[in-house]
Amino acid sequence: SSCHPCPTRSLRLSTVVKMGKGDKKRGQSDLVTREYTIHLHKLLHGQTFKKRAPRAIREVKKFATKMMFTKDVRVDTKLNKALWATGVRNVPKRIRVRLSRKRNDDEEAEEKLYTLVEHVPVASFKELETKVVEDMGDDE
Repeated sequence: SSCHPCPTRSLRLSTVVKMGKGDKKRGQSDLVTREYTIHLHKLLHGQTFKKRAPRAIREVKKFATKMMFTKDVRVDTKLNKALWATGVRNVPKRIRVRLSRKRNDDEEAEEKLYTLVEHVPVASFKELETKVVEDMGDDE
């Protein structure tokens, strides 16, 4: 009975990876900014108290890498402060972030693009969806 789900699962996984790679090639050229809500509570479930805030930062970076297809992810200081505001143990359950894919033209890096992750303060997380932020005007 355990043999049956394995091939299907690996097939499904390979399909997702394939789509991701194609999306990466298409997405490399365009500079885009989107707002997401990250549900940290489920990502930090069962995590040791003293490791929660550092793990939250790593999870945010992992999320940004997954959504924007860039290895180079930079966390804004305000987001860092927002995650650490209530201490190492009591990380917010959800956090709203703005992911901006930007051009990396200041140095000869192996990545042409990087992702900047910024905090977006919101009163409530109810009825919020992922949205594309139109031309912000502070491009470098």
